[in-house]
Amino acid sequence: MKLPIYQVDAFTDHLFAGNPAAVVPIGDEWPIDDVLQKIAIENNLSETAFFQDQGDFFDLRWFTPEFEIDLCGHATLASAHVIFNHMGYKKDKIDFETMSGPLVVKRKDHLLQLDFPSRKPEPAEMNETLLKAFSHAPKEVLKSRDWVLVYDSEAEVRALKVNESLLSPAQFEKGGIVCTAKGDGVDFVSRFFFPGGALFEDPVTGSSHCSLIPYWSEKLAKNEMIAYQLSERKGYLNCTALGERVLIAGNAVTYMKGEIEV
Repeated sequence: MKLPIYQVDAFTDHLFAGNPAAVVPIGDEWPIDDVLQKIAIENNLSETAFFQDQGDFFDLRWFTPEFEIDLCGHATLASAHVIFNHMGYKKDKIDFETMSGPLVVKRKDHLLQLDFPSRKPEPAEMNETLLKAFSHAPKEVLKSRDWVLVYDSEAEVRALKVNESLLSPAQFEKGGIVCTAKGDGVDFVSRFFFPGGALFEDPVTGSSHCSLIPYWSEKLAKNEMIAYQLSERKGYLNCTALGERVLIAGNAVTYMKGEIEV
């Protein structure tokens, strides 16, 4: 079986920035899950997205090199970029069916806008392992799918050192740890750590903003925000809080296209 494959840098308007994702369009028949997982392992990126055209919508799945995941922002953005730019798709809206329910991506000016579920984090007791692993203790600890550690300043988030060896993947139930603070030149900033993942620090994490957007919308008393992820590759996200949903918009660029044989 031959399958097309694309690699896309998401949440950026230029190459070698943002978050890279592999995107694999599936034809008439899905490969077995073991093959999908092996493709993700072979790609060795934080996520590989697979989608299949069902006519009125697309089935969409995401795999890390370790397991299938329930929600991924940058690989959804990358998938929409491929559909809009490489599949001859003429509409301005894409409907996806996923493990997290229906997701929509729309063209909005020069950006692609994701419509995702809101996952407001709730106060949680500080996990002792987290306290030991991070160089600075947060002022606030919350939990949704991911742990959310809130700090006093952008500078403090930038300066964080993390002892990866102290963080067991089994503790995080396919989630991760997002560290955040109010931004200096933007509304809020973040860094995201994924214990046991192909990359310990994720470059730009769309799904973590499902938790960050409702949190910062309440703290800043505003619904429209600009977020900046402080990774080496960097990425900007245009964020909107809509109660039960959040909107996350960004750019994407194609780095590579080719074909795989399985």
